[in-house]
Amino acid sequence: MFTGIVEELGSVVKLEVTDEWALLTLRGEKVTSDAVHGDSIAVNGVCLTVVDVDRGGATFTVDVMRETLDRSALGRLDADDPVNLERAVKVSDRLGGHIVQGHVDAVGVVLNRKRGERWDVVRIGLPSAVSRYVVEKGSIAVDGVSLTVSAVSAVSAVPALSGGGDDEWFEVSLIPTTLELTTLGRRQPGDEVNLEVDVIAKYVERLVTPERTR
Repeated sequence: MFTGIVEELGSVVKLEVTDEWALLTLRGEKVTSDAVHGDSIAVNGVCLTVVDVDRGGATFTVDVMRETLDRSALGRLDADDPVNLERAVKVSDRLGGHIVQGHVDAVGVVLNRKRGERWDVVRIGLPSAVSRYVVEKGSIAVDGVSLTVSAVSAVSAVPALSGGGDDEWFEVSLIPTTLELTTLGRRQPGDEVNLEVDVIAKYVERLVTPERTR
């Protein structure tokens, strides 16, 4: 489990992609300082398992399955691209953000951003299949960053994004710390981002939805 509080802005060393899987090597001094084989590290919001660590070079390597490549934007990474890194939370740690599983629900697209004196307002398009889980003042993880939703669309006029359909949008406000210390400070219109909606919303929906007739 994670909290969506990015520990470090790392970078991609290399990405080797095959038909069924990928091998991703990343650099991050802080997260590799105590990493061992089998640890979980969130990379742009995707929970991945460490398979190799080079503390001398401050790098670690993870396997990425086809399912993860299909459901996230990790497959579009290039060498030297910045990435948000967060180690799995300890039971004794403060929950500074919200409950983040590292299981991406959809890939969104940055539609626009308005720059302010102290913060930016970013609008992100998302597939209608997951928009029902996004509410104003609720929580969402964007590229692994825990954010509060500041506005949501009523009726979408956004062109179809991942998965097609009448896609919608939401907005988040990014404070200076987020702009400086995460990839979101660099995202521009057209860029893809990994989205994870609040898992509590999904559980509630499951509990209140009548069981399907078998």
